[in-house]
Amino acid sequence: MKKFLSIALILVLIIGCFAACGDKNTTGDPDSEESKPPVDDTASDETIKVAIIGCHTGQNAQYGLGVLNGAQLYIDQINASGGINGKQIKVIAYDNKSDNQEAINAFNRAVDEGITALIGDVISANTIAVVGEAYPLNMPMITPSATAAAVTYDDETDTVYSNVFRTCFIDPFQGEKMANYANEKLGAKTAAIIYETGNDYAVGVKDAFIETCKKLGIEIVDEEGYATGDVDFMSQLTTINSKNPDVVFCPNYYQDNGLIITQARKAGIKATFIGSDGMNGVKGYASAADLEGTVYCSGYAPGVTEAVKAFDEAYAAKFKTEPNMFAATAYDAAMVLCNALQIAEEAGLKTGSDEYKQAVIDAIRDKSADLECITSSGYTFDERNNPVKNAFIMKLVGGDEVYVETY
Repeated sequence: MKKFLSIALILVLIIGCFAACGDKNTTGDPDSEESKPPVDDTASDETIKVAIIGCHTGQNAQYGLGVLNGAQLYIDQINASGGINGKQIKVIAYDNKSDNQEAINAFNRAVDEGITALIGDVISANTIAVVGEAYPLNMPMITPSATAAAVTYDDETDTVYSNVFRTCFIDPFQGEKMANYANEKLGAKTAAIIYETGNDYAVGVKDAFIETCKKLGIEIVDEEGYATGDVDFMSQLTTINSKNPDVVFCPNYYQDNGLIITQARKAGIKATFIGSDGMNGVKGYASAADLEGTVYCSGYAPGVTEAVKAFDEAYAAKFKTEPNMFAATAYDAAMVLCNALQIAEEAGLKTGSDEYKQAVIDAIRDKSADLECITSSGYTFDERNNPVKNAFIMKLVGGDEVYVETY
């Protein structure tokens, strides 16, 4: 697959800009007649069908569109270079609007259309819902962005979902990483937390942060929650301000964090704000002055290698915007999946058969280490199918999200 990447990165310089999903893709409401893909009666031997499911509209669209576009970019490059074993990859894309039931409906519709694998879902709650459907089918599934530990592992039954992988790091990793960063790099002795209650992502990162802070001797002086949809945080922030913490940890999505930081500065909070990868994109939701000095961990940093620079340029040329972390991890997810599809094809297995799907799963797990990826130097997976990789520390400087170090 290294040759696929090299060919693809060269070809992108001469390939014209494509639409995010093109004529061959379908997006929208998975239950509406208009959005259902036409039934393809052609033999599955002619194409390899892959679903991309995520939140393409609504409040989490920045994540979902990043995933859709990043994965589509790599797949288009592979198709332009001849496909896999002479077969084109056909993408079936659905917008789940961040709704669990719509995510399940979308997956089931994609299965009816004959998909061989799934890239997605995007946010943790939707992904966990889809895993419940995909695991019994042994459908190969790789998410670029769902960070909850429960995506690949059921703690209650001690079950590893053997068909499910991810190219992002997990919530506990992020909480632990940022607690260590606050201690080692920021010299924090005290910390406050404000998080969205009922959000699997926020709670998972928050809990790991607290546990690690206790081990490091960082005192948690205040822990404030808020409900989904809240836009006024002044009550919580006034309480936090009275505790005068060194850092305020915000394990939330970028829109909420922008509002929180803006209101925090009005409340008089001078502390450094720190966050997890949901902070990516916050620069568009608060002023440069209010955000100055904010740091968060990310799975992607622009331009850090030649391969990343090529990806950045290709993405910007095609979509007329800069890629975010979710686009980068999705590009990696597509690369890992296409490599596995190539291995299954070379084994001479019937596309979409049970044996084929198992071969794809085995190849994702065991044959991804040597790939030249964007957010990791290849992928190896632990016993729970989580990638072993470092984090990039990003800092808000003059309104820009700037790479600081790999940590």
